[in-house]
Amino acid sequence: MRISKPLLRSGPAAAAAATLALALAGPAAAAGISVSTTGSTVSVVTSACVQVNGNWGTASLLSSGQTSPSQGRQVALSGTAAGQSAAWSNVGSGTYTVVVVCANGSTAGTQAVVVSPVSSPSVTPTASPSRGVMGGLGGGSTDYGTVTLVAGGSLVGTGLLATAWFLRRRSRASHL
Repeated sequence: MRISKPLLRSGPAAAAAATLALALAGPAAAAGISVSTTGSTVSVVTSACVQVNGNWGTASLLSSGQTSPSQGRQVALSGTAAGQSAAWSNVGSGTYTVVVVCANGSTAGTQAVVVSPVSSPSVTPTASPSRGVMGGLGGGSTDYGTVTLVAGGSLVGTGLLATAWFLRRRSRASHL
């Protein structure tokens, strides 16, 4: 009798997947920042900064070629001791890095964000098929002529005849 142990076989894979998920989520959660996008607006929220001389710190939005927070689009953090936030509007599509630097010079966190292109709801289709999409036998949206249909039909008929001839020859016993 064979005893299957699916849990032992899938255990290391499940542990590796859980570790990977925690590793990917861990830095963002431990960093103390939360980044979100809505259309072309990117926003960041943190509660890791303390106010120094009336300033909470800055948040920078870096594009792919930028490496330092001073190179990106900087916005001053605003809020209260419970939470600070910053936002950037009219951000083009692409991958960005958000870096939050508190007023005391410490980095509250760094997180990547992807901004998707925004589609315009006022776009109208330029052309539509006159008879809709044709389903079933034939093409999806092309009306083929008589010559094309006759040629296709003759190919199908030839294939059927060749199949019948081949099967008939195989069914006969071999004679020496």
